[in-house]
Amino acid sequence: MGRNSSKKDADRFLFLRSGKYYYRRRVPDNLALRDERAPTIRVSLKTDDLALARAKRDLMEEADNILWASMVLDEPRDPARSRYEASMKRVEALGLTYRSAQTMSAQSSLDEIVTRLERVASERLPQELAQGVAGGIPVPDVTVSKAFEIYCDEIVPDELVNKSAVQKAQWKKVKLRAVNNFIALVEGDKAMTDITRDDAMKLYRHWLSRIAPKEGKSTHSASSGNRDIGNMRVLYDAYFTYIGEEGRANPFARLNFSTRKKRSRPPFPREWLTGTIMKPGNLATLNDEARGIVLALIETGARPSELANLTASSIRLSHKVPHIAIEPRDDPDDPREIKTTSSERLVPLVGVALAVFRKHKQGFPRYRNRENDLSATLNKYFKENSLFPTPQHKIYSFRHSFEDRMKEANLDDELRRLLMGHTIERPRYGMGGSLEWRQSELKKIVLPFSPTIV
Repeated sequence: MGRNSSKKDADRFLFLRSGKYYYRRRVPDNLALRDERAPTIRVSLKTDDLALARAKRDLMEEADNILWASMVLDEPRDPARSRYEASMKRVEALGLTYRSAQTMSAQSSLDEIVTRLERVASERLPQELAQGVAGGIPVPDVTVSKAFEIYCDEIVPDELVNKSAVQKAQWKKVKLRAVNNFIALVEGDKAMTDITRDDAMKLYRHWLSRIAPKEGKSTHSASSGNRDIGNMRVLYDAYFTYIGEEGRANPFARLNFSTRKKRSRPPFPREWLTGTIMKPGNLATLNDEARGIVLALIETGARPSELANLTASSIRLSHKVPHIAIEPRDDPDDPREIKTTSSERLVPLVGVALAVFRKHKQGFPRYRNRENDLSATLNKYFKENSLFPTPQHKIYSFRHSFEDRMKEANLDDELRRLLMGHTIERPRYGMGGSLEWRQSELKKIVLPFSPTIV
C-alpha cells in the first residue's frame, strides 16, 4: 500500500504503520532544494480507518500539488499564497479549521488555543504543519484586483452556476466597477492587508461629492454609492474569511448613504395603451419579435427579460388554460436565474398576449440571453416614435399599468402579487388558485385590440 503513486491507485501515498495510516510521498527531485521536507514527506493521519485516511490524504495531496505547481511554473503564482493555501489544506487534513494567530487570539477560546499547541508539541508535526496548526503562516500580500479574481474564481462560483452568460457579465461588471474605482482613488492596486479606514473614506468621499455636492445638483443616487461601498465591503469580508481571517475589522464597515424611497415609474394610462401603443401602425416598423414582446407585456405584466428568455417548453398553448411559465432555466449548457423565488409563476394568456404567443410559439430567440439589446431597441424605438407619454415613462411602465388595471378591477390582492411575481407576506399555502380562476380574473381587465397589430 502506498507504493503506486498513480491517480488510479485509491491508496496512493498511504502507509500503514503500527495500526495507523501515514501520508508518505517523495518530494520531486527537481524541487528537493526548494522544499525543506525533502527527500520524503511523512505525516501521521492519526486514524486506522481507511476511508478517513483516504479523505485526509486527498487534502494533503492537493496541498502539495498546489505548492509544487507554483514552484515549477515559468510564471509562478505568488509563492506566499501557495504556501498559505497548502498550509490550510494540511491543517484541514488533521480535522482542524485553519485559523490565523490573529483570528485565534480574537475569537478562539483559551481551551482551543491550548489544545492546538498541545497537538503541535505531542505529535511532533513537521515544522510547516506545526506553523499551520498554530496559525503562524503569514497572510499573503494579495492585491485588490487579485483578491477579486480569487473571489470570482474560488469563493462564489457556486453562486453563479445558474446565471446565464449575460447575467454573469452584469454581475461581474457592477462589482468590478467598485474595484476599479477604489484602485484609482487610492492610486494603486494595494495589498488587501494594507487597506485602511482612510482608504475606505476616499471611496466614501468620492461618492459623497456626487450624491450630495456642496454646490450644484447631485449627479448620482445614494444607491450607486452604497452599491460600490457595499461591494468592497463584501469582497473584504469574503476574502479574509476564505483565508482563515474571519472577523477581521472591515475598513468599509458602516459606511453608507441614506436613501429616500425610490419614486415609482408612472404607469401608462389605459387610454394611452389602447389609443397610442396598440393603435394599428404605431408598432409596425418595430421588428417582429420586439413588437411581440411589447404587446405581451401589456397583458402579462412580466418583466421584459422574462419574456425575452422564454423557451418553447415554457409557452403552453395546448393546455386547457393557455399560459406561460416564468421559471429558472436549468439547462447546464444554457442556465438562467430569475430575479427571486417569488418571480417563478404561471401566467394565463388572454387578449393580445394570447395572440402574440400563438404567433411566436418558440418564443423570441432573437433576444434570448440578449435582454440588454432588447432594452436598447425598445427605448430607442419608443423615444423616436413618441410612444412615451412623458420623459418619466419607461418600458417598465407596462408592469405598473398591468398592476394598476388589476387594482381598479378589484382583483384579489394575493392574486395580483402572484401574477406580478411579488412576495406574498404571509406563509404560503396551496398553489395560489387554479389557472382557470386566474384566467377568468384576468379577462376582467383585458384590452380590446386589432389582430392586425400582432
